[in-house]
Amino acid sequence: MKKVIYILGFFIIVCTAKVNAQDIHFSNINEAPLFNSPGNTGFFNGYFRAIVNYRSQWAAMNKPFQTVAISVDGGLFKTRKRKAFLGLGLTIFNDKAGSADLQKTNALLNVSSIIKTGKRSAFSVGLAGGVSANNANYSKLTYSSQFDGNTIDNTLPTGETVVYRQFTTTDFAVGAAYEYSKVKTDQDHDDVTAIKMSLGAFHLFTPIQDFGPGSSYRMPRRYTASIITHFDFEDTRFTITPTFLYHNQGKAWQIVAGSYVKFRVNTGTKVTGQKTENGIGLGLFYRSNDAFIPGLIYETGDWAFFGTYDINVSGYRYATKYSGGFEVGFRFNNLASSLFESRSEFK
Repeated sequence: MKKVIYILGFFIIVCTAKVNAQDIHFSNINEAPLFNSPGNTGFFNGYFRAIVNYRSQWAAMNKPFQTVAISVDGGLFKTRKRKAFLGLGLTIFNDKAGSADLQKTNALLNVSSIIKTGKRSAFSVGLAGGVSANNANYSKLTYSSQFDGNTIDNTLPTGETVVYRQFTTTDFAVGAAYEYSKVKTDQDHDDVTAIKMSLGAFHLFTPIQDFGPGSSYRMPRRYTASIITHFDFEDTRFTITPTFLYHNQGKAWQIVAGSYVKFRVNTGTKVTGQKTENGIGLGLFYRSNDAFIPGLIYETGDWAFFGTYDINVSGYRYATKYSGGFEVGFRFNNLASSLFESRSEFK
């Protein structure tokens, strides 16, 4: 319990800083592991994992930021006696925002190497590479020169000579992760204590954002650091998952921290060896100087369904009326009876 108290105390201290951010981000940071670090690829309890996230933010702008993301990954050559194996994954996201529907579609292939460093620990390094396509409907843009004194008149000349265009760039990322965990086996369920730390670096070669001829602006690198934990309280049905994520990109940085409190409704059974347990969790997170984020998650067998809602508390709250945005998604994790088998196999 002392470790839990220290971690929660650390979260409270670091969440007092001012923050701005770039790039896509998710409030349910537990459910976006590959977007936090390529080192998380294939590094989980189970054999195959697929996660879908949908986020809509700043609806008060009438043209909210909308993000759809899909990630799939799994372990290759993963057996009980093997001390090292490979992880393979794929991430795809589409982000759209603004009156001109400015869009970015990104697809990266992830590869990682996971090594068991002990009975209770493992380490991984990962690489990701792919393409990023950018486009928009520039005919929807309006300019101050089209203001006729009362309204914007789209038939008036813009007075602009810049020629916007679509473009595609390559994109690369690297990352590493380390996990320490221990499992206490009981008659009807396992009690798990786990701490995973990861680092990531995205947009390694700072690709040029070539929206117009002569453009020299480069996408800044994004650096991440995360701590995701899992603490089962022995002889109870309760679990907490204190979580911390730090982003830095250019001059902007962001911190998100919080925890779920989960209640195990049903447990698995060692008679059948199947993971039949299910549970429900309530969470509360905080994005520095931006939003409080309540969350809800329901887990049943291989499936999980989750949602969060941003309660905006930044200076923009007067326009949003405290409404930042919502996020929903689901996770499928082929655990292969991992309540008792895969956990011991992986560890």
